[in-house]
Amino acid sequence: MKNLTIVKELASLRQQINEHNYRYYLLDDPLISDAEYDRLMRQLVDIETTYPELITIDSPTQRIGAKPEHGFHEVKHRIPMLSLENGFDDQEIYDFNDRISNRLDVDHVIEYCCEPKIDGVAVSLIYEKGQLMLAATRGDGHVGEDITQNIRTIPSIPLVLMGSNYPELLEVRGEVYMPQAGFDQLNNDAKEKGLKTFVNPRNAASGSLRQLDPAITATRPLDFFCYGVGDVGSAVLPEKHNEILKKINTWGLRINREIDVCKGVDACVEFYQKLLSKRNNLGYEIDGAVIKVNHIKLQNQLGFVSRSPRWAIAYKFPAHEESTKVLAIEFQVGRTGAITPVARLEPVFVGGVVVSNATLHNMDEIARLDIRIGDTVILRRAGDVIPKVMSVQLEQRPANAQKAILPKKCPECGSNVVKSDNEVIVRCMAGLFCPAQRKEMIKHFASRRAMDIEGLGDKLIDQLVDNELIHHVDDLYKLQHESLSSLERMGEKSATNLLGAIEKSKQTTLPRFLYALGIRDVGEATALQLANHFGSLDAIIDGNNELLEAVSDVGPVVAGHIHAFFREQHNLDVIKSLQVLGVHWQNIVVESVDSILSGKTVVLTGTLVKFTRDHAKDILQSYGAKVSGSISKKTNFLIYGEEPGSKLEKARKMGVAMLNENELIELLKQCGYSHNE
Repeated sequence: MKNLTIVKELASLRQQINEHNYRYYLLDDPLISDAEYDRLMRQLVDIETTYPELITIDSPTQRIGAKPEHGFHEVKHRIPMLSLENGFDDQEIYDFNDRISNRLDVDHVIEYCCEPKIDGVAVSLIYEKGQLMLAATRGDGHVGEDITQNIRTIPSIPLVLMGSNYPELLEVRGEVYMPQAGFDQLNNDAKEKGLKTFVNPRNAASGSLRQLDPAITATRPLDFFCYGVGDVGSAVLPEKHNEILKKINTWGLRINREIDVCKGVDACVEFYQKLLSKRNNLGYEIDGAVIKVNHIKLQNQLGFVSRSPRWAIAYKFPAHEESTKVLAIEFQVGRTGAITPVARLEPVFVGGVVVSNATLHNMDEIARLDIRIGDTVILRRAGDVIPKVMSVQLEQRPANAQKAILPKKCPECGSNVVKSDNEVIVRCMAGLFCPAQRKEMIKHFASRRAMDIEGLGDKLIDQLVDNELIHHVDDLYKLQHESLSSLERMGEKSATNLLGAIEKSKQTTLPRFLYALGIRDVGEATALQLANHFGSLDAIIDGNNELLEAVSDVGPVVAGHIHAFFREQHNLDVIKSLQVLGVHWQNIVVESVDSILSGKTVVLTGTLVKFTRDHAKDILQSYGAKVSGSISKKTNFLIYGEEPGSKLEKARKMGVAMLNENELIELLKQCGYSHNE
């Protein structure tokens, strides 16, 4: 009787899995998430393992090929620790190989070194005369943090190199990670002690390395894999990447045993697939495969782009997915008045974190997904990407599922909401008077890159607004010591310090002030361009759309936002009040430019050799040209370098004048430019 029940359960599981295979592979219309599919397969494997006599040749398990801070000193890296380009499917890897072949101008098979992409923390280790002298985090790639004392607590990192013949200076680069077993034990111990647990091994490794007390780091189960070298001084190392790894391994540095040399791109894709099948059994987290050109000479020949080497790519594993229920759909009001629907979800662990919210962007997206309150949805989160609702499992929709209804009034202030003809976003029109926008506007105004009012944090701004001490940004400069010091957690000294910071912020710059106003689509770069182009705030206020569009990077849409902002009287009133209260800046002297490039619109594309794109842009603008990012009817010249891309063909079709780099230099010489300057 028991066997009969098992047979029926097996038949049901096999039927479900076969149906899901059909929908996934043939119809490209999956009904369940990858995680749910994996659970079904695991359930089937478990039963077949227990009852091997019930395994049939048509079971899905038998299908061939279907296997599933503060306190750390800054350290400037001698050689930048760049990030990697990402690929997400086979075609992107084949495209990468094509770019390598074309750039090297070869038609033979290229040799690659393939490695697991460890999901940990990238670090740099400096050995001098064989002794570990310095360890640093990657940081922003140029500057990291000194974590030497914490690194010294990791048993797999040698304090002194083994053997001999190692370079006098050796910079080793690798990944510090926490093995899965150690992570599980760490969290179990934390639970027993009532402490906060870590969300994933990478988070635990990062937190452990940033402990100010090395004794705490020493209790954490950290490990290390080396993936390459940085600065080695004048030392001569082997000619291939994999041979370098083998060599440093003889000096006592741990390398990953899954590393392999692959002849050609097909072998790289095969390596990726094999690694993916091992992913859950390695004992540590990996999130893809790293593919590197193996010959160092070819690496040097290929070089780098601004943020990554041309000779390497990370082939990322598929995004993590899970299913969960939509508990509610609420609407939030942002700083610019945009009203955004947000799905409140039944909490689910996906992609290494617990997710309970996901933005639905706008009502068009809600309609596209046909998502309703009570639905079961597939949620995807890849790496550090914001969770995204991918689809709705319509077959699981309950009878009482409710549609989301766009509010006719702002959920924060009750004002009217409006949708522009050219936008999918609905906005509250209350501007500075909407509580949601008011708080965010003030937070933006006071932020470090705007007016830089030190000590005026988000919680304090919330208090000031909630207690009706400030209604608009100019009210910040009317605050009194008595009212401030009476606030929660705000004593006499804190109030004095804050008033001092507010007073200090009165002296600012025109670009900072423009950015602080929070005009839609006017970021720091655009604010700087506006300031340099017009020189004064009055000139910007008086500028019409045509004059505004003459500014680099300001198109019709942004010009419209700027023009509309300064046509609102309450905005002008606030600006005037700020100036009366003492906020001031120096106007910028705008030199008139008269050259053959004056007023011309220029587009740059491709890689320039004799100067960087930014340098070329600065030079062109200094002679009165407007540098745009896209080809249009207004474009006068296209300047192209190596690998120009689609802009060259578009310019050719539109009859736009095209200049190579040498022709650009000749044109600039006519404006008085000397290439030696």
